[in-house]
Amino acid sequence: MKSDVQSPAAKPVSRIADVDALRGFALLGILQVNILAFSSVFYGFPNSDAELSFGFNEFVQLVISTIFEMKFYLLFSFLFGYSVTLQMQSAERAGEAFVPRFLRRQAGLWIVGLLHAVLLFHGDILTTYAVLGVVLLYWRNKPDNTLIKAAVWLFGLTALLWLLVGALFWNPDQTDIAELLAEAQLAHTAYSGSFSAVIMQHITELQTMWILLLLIQAPCALAMFLLGFLAGRHQFLAQPELYRPYLKPAIKAAIMIGLPASVLTALTGLFASGTEWEVFGLALTLVTAPLLTFGIIALMLRLFGTKHGQFWRDALAPAGRMALSNYLLQSLICSFIFYGFGLGLIEKTTAIVNVLIGLSVFSVQLFVSRWWLRHYYYGPLEWLLRALTIGRWPDFRKPNARLGA
Repeated sequence: MKSDVQSPAAKPVSRIADVDALRGFALLGILQVNILAFSSVFYGFPNSDAELSFGFNEFVQLVISTIFEMKFYLLFSFLFGYSVTLQMQSAERAGEAFVPRFLRRQAGLWIVGLLHAVLLFHGDILTTYAVLGVVLLYWRNKPDNTLIKAAVWLFGLTALLWLLVGALFWNPDQTDIAELLAEAQLAHTAYSGSFSAVIMQHITELQTMWILLLLIQAPCALAMFLLGFLAGRHQFLAQPELYRPYLKPAIKAAIMIGLPASVLTALTGLFASGTEWEVFGLALTLVTAPLLTFGIIALMLRLFGTKHGQFWRDALAPAGRMALSNYLLQSLICSFIFYGFGLGLIEKTTAIVNVLIGLSVFSVQLFVSRWWLRHYYYGPLEWLLRALTIGRWPDFRKPNARLGA
């Protein structure tokens, strides 16, 4: 399923609508997770209440954790790996060397990610993607089996690492809840303050965030890069006849293995946070989350292949084409909603309110993205990144586009 758009040079370039739509859908899931970190300084905070109640608010948190946490970031990573093959094809069409173009693109992505992490959201993924994209170059000419084995080993060794942490090194008695509460209070004061206070808090939190990125996010992202690159190498998502036989098995594996494991992990995070059981739950989700992620991909591809599903594919695709701009815009909006220099709603919303805020923001982005791409070839940040990639300024506004249309 492809849609043709006109490139700035008036040369037809084929876009894969399913890839754009999946990327747009991934933005929704990432927003629903990120908004938890924006709305509360206690996100991921160890729970010291042994008699935690379970009400509607906790149920919503459980659903978000089960369906969205880890899974949609893996989906985004898979699509990043897939898009690298599309960039290779673009360089080949232009008659230019791929590696210099790609390195310029990754450098630009790293700069954007660093600014995003410092100014808006310390949980940025762009800097990680920028570095791992360069690492991916090592594997771009490796055979298919090597890519698959490397991905499996990355998931497996990361899970084993956290199992060892839980079994050998975790000591709940060493967790100083009072100290953590004091740190959370300092964070709340900073996020309720001025823009400069927020920036300083981001810089402080980045000092520990890099460790988590290195030990959890980076290996799993690289594994999905490899699998996405492999799928792109064979133009998997561009040919329904290739992926259609895998949809049902992927959905089955997600329901039978991925979903139960994700529920169990979410329960440990809700009722056993700050204990070794949460670490074991993390190890479990590291090896099973990819199954749920691929199940989600399969469900969406099956949906896109139906008459009614094409409506959702066409609605999501423009947001996916502007994924970088939309990702940063989400952080900007959330910063304004929750931080002190805006509405200051941090610690004042419930889980369901956060979900509704996320849905509202994303719905607006769908309409704005469609409107924008009627008038411009690229999203604003996509245009800047492409200029850096190709070494010249590409056309931006479409000819005869009326802004009031």
